[in-house]
Amino acid sequence: MRIAIVSDIHGNRTAFEAVLADLRQTSPDLILHGGDLPHGGASPAEIVDQVRDLGWPGVVGNTDEMLWMPESLTEFASQSPHMQPLLAAIAEMAQFDRDALGEERLAWLRGLPRLQVHGPLALVHASPESLWRAPGPEAGDAELESVYGPLGQPIAVYGHIHRSYIRRVSGITVVNAGSVSLSYDGDRRAAYLLLDDAEPTIRRVEYDVDRELKSFAGCGLPHADWMARLLNSASPRCPNSLLKNPWRIKTGQVGNVSNLRTISCPPLLRRSVARPRPESFAPRSVRGILADSRCTQFHFSQSG
Repeated sequence: MRIAIVSDIHGNRTAFEAVLADLRQTSPDLILHGGDLPHGGASPAEIVDQVRDLGWPGVVGNTDEMLWMPESLTEFASQSPHMQPLLAAIAEMAQFDRDALGEERLAWLRGLPRLQVHGPLALVHASPESLWRAPGPEAGDAELESVYGPLGQPIAVYGHIHRSYIRRVSGITVVNAGSVSLSYDGDRRAAYLLLDDAEPTIRRVEYDVDRELKSFAGCGLPHADWMARLLNSASPRCPNSLLKNPWRIKTGQVGNVSNLRTISCPPLLRRSVARPRPESFAPRSVRGILADSRCTQFHFSQSG
């Protein structure tokens, strides 16, 4: 049996169309999605509608959950106060997504399960215990076994960290399916996982990145320039507003973040991603955020 896992689309319609074309060539018997469908891209509603129309089973992601349960970000952010300067930008982007999706689509996201099991395969967004915490490719065998062994399946697949890999540990094959959009491994191509008779392969798919970058111009997404820089560089970046106003990082005074119920989380700054090179033009305070091992991504690793 051939199974495809498509994860972390993040509202990128151009990349998704390219992946769909590749799927027509690989012809899987079953396609699952790994969550994080709308947030952080120019086409949140269109992506949700396409996935629903395709009828793919899947799991909920952390940025999906943030759109209908913002208090989960409040809990997450309380564990990482050094990330507070990002919250105003996140809140604006999240509200854009909520407005674009509407209540009916949000209700559909709310109904997604946390786990899918099909034959030898178990799929979660990040880890069995959390939508926010997941090991990275550098994790040791013992950590991977402790996190994904309880799933009780010979193949454990997750998304979340935007860096694909395949590891075999203690009788378990642990696979990260990568991301359709916003790759953090320096490769701008879309990624998805193909299992052919339980043998995993990471597919990388070329797409017109420039076309997707142009779509940000008229979509109305707040901080679209931030998402465009992430997409173009295939690595974590700080918002331009923080680069231009580094004093706000030092003081934590970035807008009004008192109403955390309106806040969601963009798919970036996860600890499990390799530490990025600080941008040479960034002020020292910004370089600290980029290089800090505690916040090189906004989602933490299992040990973070």
